[in-house]
Amino acid sequence: MSAFILRRLLLAIPTLLGVLIVAFLLLYVAPGDPVMAMVGERADEATIARLRQELRLDDPLPVQFAHYVKGVATGDLGRSYITNRPIRSDIMERFPKTLQLAGAAMLIAATLGISLGILSARNPGGLIDRAALGLAYLGISFPVYWVGLLLVLLFAVTMRWLPASGAGGWKYLVLPAVALGMRSIAFLARMTRSAMLEALNSDFVRTARAKGLSEKSVTLRHALRNALIPIITVLGLDFGSYLTGSILTETIFSWPGLGRYVVSAISRRDLPAIQGTVLFLSTVFVLVNLLTDLAYAKADPRVRYD
Repeated sequence: MSAFILRRLLLAIPTLLGVLIVAFLLLYVAPGDPVMAMVGERADEATIARLRQELRLDDPLPVQFAHYVKGVATGDLGRSYITNRPIRSDIMERFPKTLQLAGAAMLIAATLGISLGILSARNPGGLIDRAALGLAYLGISFPVYWVGLLLVLLFAVTMRWLPASGAGGWKYLVLPAVALGMRSIAFLARMTRSAMLEALNSDFVRTARAKGLSEKSVTLRHALRNALIPIITVLGLDFGSYLTGSILTETIFSWPGLGRYVVSAISRRDLPAIQGTVLFLSTVFVLVNLLTDLAYAKADPRVRYD
């Protein structure tokens, strides 16, 4: 396993290097002058020249890239142009909120999606199966921002059961987590149903039933375990997407996570904040994919590390 993890980490280096180059070039492909965004149009030439020198913007491009790589290697992602705070501090302050939202959304999606998929596979063509498939089609069809606004209108404005936005206790987490996890519920329900139908019609399941095992044991211990590989794939990809792409959800519900931080940085042209966040989230996505591969072998002993 150690060799497998090391090999996957080594394979991730070219990917992260490519992300590092793209993040660095954001400073040059983005329109406008970052110094002018910091000081405004009324600043004098001396102040502009001093800032450009402090930010090393007058250095040749290879020198700037080498300085940027050196900073990243030591954990220094730079400072915000707007607040002058270290980017690393901003990320460490906001990432736990994004992780909390992603974890809650994934828990809701996994619980409801897998449960619906199992019930549908146990009774194909029945009422639960048709209702689950209908819910899956609706969940896939509706965009997250529309679902979020609908949830706010229904549960926050009309019924006043839950707060519409902000962060606090568990009540603040319910609506954004449901909105973020709605598509995953649909995907997991369909994926689990398909995988479970195949497993339940397998020879080993018929053998388990012939031995007199209970239907619950056959479904959960035998069929579900053999159907976990495609389910784990969906869980891993969606969880990585939640951690790196919950911008719309965090914006709609004013959730103080990394997604909202990126939106704020883009609106204020805070390029170091954008660069640091993109690089950090790319690293997180690579690590989530590594954990997903490890979960494959845990769920199915037939999967080898070599």
